[in-house]
Amino acid sequence: MCPLEAGIVYFVSENFPMIEPDLLYSVLCDEVRREDNGKLMLIGLFEQIAVAQFPAQHPACCIANKWCNGEGAWTQLTRFVDEDDRLLMQDQPIDFELSGLDAHFTAVQIFAGLTLSGPGRVYIEILLNGELKQRYALHVLTVQNQMMQSS
Repeated sequence: MCPLEAGIVYFVSENFPMIEPDLLYSVLCDEVRREDNGKLMLIGLFEQIAVAQFPAQHPACCIANKWCNGEGAWTQLTRFVDEDDRLLMQDQPIDFELSGLDAHFTAVQIFAGLTLSGPGRVYIEILLNGELKQRYALHVLTVQNQMMQSS
């Protein structure tokens, strides 16, 4: 392996170097839409969920991940794990290819029915070719019924 400014180069063959891409962003939100002009609209960004009782199920959420500054063929995996690193939910792996350093790839994944067993943290993990690249917390809170009805 030899380091480059854009990342690490893995030589798969003499004719096809792979430069590891950067994860530009990973956003947890309620919904992702694409406008007619091609722009993504991320709706309802959040970092916590408040529920009245456990266990609870979050109906649906989306995660948008954007990869850039890399080259080659890659596989992304997005998953939810609990505080003890037990797998709660994961989507199918997504294969993508970046044809050059100016190329980019955005993956939008929909997760339905995430079970929340109690208050604490659920972690979102983004893996690239099986290696953890990003991990961030979704905070799960208990809220009184009265507060839920007034909002």
